[in-house]
Amino acid sequence: MLINLLPDFFAVLNSTDRVAAYQRYFQAHQKLLAPYWHNYVVDPEGPHFLDVVRATALADRTDLREMLERTDVVALARSTEQHTAHLLEQDVDVDVILMVGVGAANAGELVVDGRGVGFVCLEHFTSVANPDTQGLGLDPELIPLWLAHEHAHAIRYTSPTSRSEMRQLVDAANGSYSYWDTGQQAPLRELLVNEGLAVHVSQMISPGHAPWEYFGFARRQYARVRELESVINRAVIEDLDRAGLGLRLRYLSGGMSDEARTVDRYVLPERSGYYLGARMVEAAVAERGIAWAVRANARELEELARGAAATA
Repeated sequence: MLINLLPDFFAVLNSTDRVAAYQRYFQAHQKLLAPYWHNYVVDPEGPHFLDVVRATALADRTDLREMLERTDVVALARSTEQHTAHLLEQDVDVDVILMVGVGAANAGELVVDGRGVGFVCLEHFTSVANPDTQGLGLDPELIPLWLAHEHAHAIRYTSPTSRSEMRQLVDAANGSYSYWDTGQQAPLRELLVNEGLAVHVSQMISPGHAPWEYFGFARRQYARVRELESVINRAVIEDLDRAGLGLRLRYLSGGMSDEARTVDRYVLPERSGYYLGARMVEAAVAERGIAWAVRANARELEELARGAAATA
């Protein structure tokens, strides 16, 4: 189901006391916004909550307003939702959220009371980098790419036919998803294929973009990852069956120090695991199709990759 939080957010901007209005907005949508903050921002019950709220509520939104005047984001999201559901043979309800975030992730996934959620934060898709909002300046044409990516995660985490370890962890957590907890518990192999599968879904739903855009890379970063592919493969091999938040952050997160990403004297590019994961699932997607692959467990995906390598 498509949920559009834009009208309520603009009501905040039109208020005479924006900070108080944002707090009311947060309370009204706490079921969705609290997990968003916990997973991608800061603890909403912590000391920095009001600092972030103040910066968000008082930021200049000219770029966002101008983008919304020329782009029908609701139609774009609805079309993406329908096409992704068809592509992945959706067998579980998923919520797709249009929202304005607080400058954290440009898009992400949640599970709330057992229901998968994919969201996109529109401050990042105005085509203009905005230091006031921390907006990345991405083109709004990339919105379908990222919505499809997160929609794929939601199905992998919650479909009754999913055999993934991510679904097992969500079930064990009583139908909720935590980026940090799964980072500690899920083997690196599962984390890599999870992102790789989502990349393949975004390529199918929104073709025609530059190759690096599907991974959230800059052009030079993409070139460097490809150049170091054999190094990254060697680096990751001993860690594939290990779990640990540090591994998730090293291979799948931005903002890590060069030291934390150094292996055998090579500094691995940030988020290089997205590319590696996409390569790991290529054979399964080609042989069994994306709907099957999104629900497969990591070992099933690995077996198909080995079979393809043996016959190459």
